[in-house]
Amino acid sequence: MRLEAHCRSFRRCPRRKCPVSVSEADILLRFSHAGLFRARWTEQILDEWVSHLLESKPQLESSVRSQEKAMREHFADALVTGHVPLIAGLDLPDLDDRHVLAAAIQCGAQHIVTENTGDFPSEILDRFAIEAINADEFLSRTFDLYPVEALEVLRSLRAYYSNPPFTSSEFILDLTAKGLPKLAERARQRIDFL
Repeated sequence: MRLEAHCRSFRRCPRRKCPVSVSEADILLRFSHAGLFRARWTEQILDEWVSHLLESKPQLESSVRSQEKAMREHFADALVTGHVPLIAGLDLPDLDDRHVLAAAIQCGAQHIVTENTGDFPSEILDRFAIEAINADEFLSRTFDLYPVEALEVLRSLRAYYSNPPFTSSEFILDLTAKGLPKLAERARQRIDFL
């Protein structure tokens, strides 16, 4: 059985929303592409992701637009629709987050992947059998369920980043630096296969 996860592609900074690091988003998408879970998002979430990336890194507009196009092409089945009527009936600390929960309910997601877990209280999400979880915890749990497949994804990702190339140890350090220490620890335990 594969996990269903509604990906929220940004985290909240103290005063504004800012994008998940490219490494987190890349690994999430690659795990999904490998069939380890099914990523889901709405037009609004994808638009917010693009908007926040462009806000923080306007010089990378061409790259961001290319990533957005690739996500639309390679993950066409990730798009959730039909969730809008649910929004008004939901209550969250930040009312602007209700569309995320509505989409997760609509598509039957088990998780909302976000760095803003506090914006999705478990006492509210429990009614829908949904858990808000950060990317590191989600990727680590997915790795635990599918270690061979997840390791293959990480190995291919390390090979993809060839300018400059990463040694296995450097790749693990980069995962840690990018906010994925739990995933890095799992990779470290299998460094000979990375």
